Amino acid sequence: MKNISLGQYYPTGSVIHRLDGRVKIILAVIHIIATFLCESLASFACLFVGTLVLVLMTRIPLGVVLRSVRAIVYILIITFILNAFFTVGEGEPLFSVWIFTLYIEGIWNAAFMALRILSLILGTSIFISYTTTPIQLTDSIESLLSPLKKLKLPVHDFAMMMSIALRFIPTISDETDRIMTAQKARGADFTTGSLIKRAKALIPVLVPLFVSAFRRADELATAMECRCYHGGEGRTKMTVPHLCARDIAAVGLMLAFGAALVLLNRVDFLYKMV
Repeated sequence: MKNISLGQYYPTGSVIHRLDGRVKIILAVIHIIATFLCESLASFACLFVGTLVLVLMTRIPLGVVLRSVRAIVYILIITFILNAFFTVGEGEPLFSVWIFTLYIEGIWNAAFMALRILSLILGTSIFISYTTTPIQLTDSIESLLSPLKKLKLPVHDFAMMMSIALRFIPTISDETDRIMTAQKARGADFTTGSLIKRAKALIPVLVPLFVSAFRRADELATAMECRCYHGGEGRTKMTVPHLCARDIAAVGLMLAFGAALVLLNRVDFLYKMV
């Protein structure tokens, strides 16, 4: 649970931390689109270097950033294996056993897919999780979705639910650790045995965790009613965000980065044609 980066703000005072929350959401979307636009070795190399530069700009320790990757390491392994052995190449296979056939194109495709997923996780963690507080994130989402209010959509309620969910992710994580420690002290074993046995061993953890989560939700609802909370009508914000020059420059740089990736794909395509 501690490997989950969502909702875990890491303050360092970097230039990315000082960006407007709405801009960071836009930058995250552009980064995701740019990641899917990569198709050549040169563009993937540029993507890797760009992601590394973003990590260095945040001044967050590399170990903390890579902690968000631990939660998906098995997904990366499975993705690599599936793409490596089920990609059909043009030349002779490197080896073939039963239904598993490995081509050099499969290795390249698997490496590119794993790097794409890694870049998506790191980019999202940098812009959304580690450099943006949950309150700033929800206020930014509400601001970006404010045009939908004309369609009578409950934008404020959606933002409030997201804020509460992000707020309680670290709390539920700590609660899970405490429950598992208590169950281990009573002789529970979560690491040995078959998959079914280990799944059954989690029942003494899930039941008190759900009970605690429902109790916290009920207490929060009661506290909000006692403070006369009735939605976003007539409510003002203590901090009103404003765009500045560095926000516009950041969006421009990210758009230029995406354009460079597309250009590198085009250059690689023309090189193959020649």
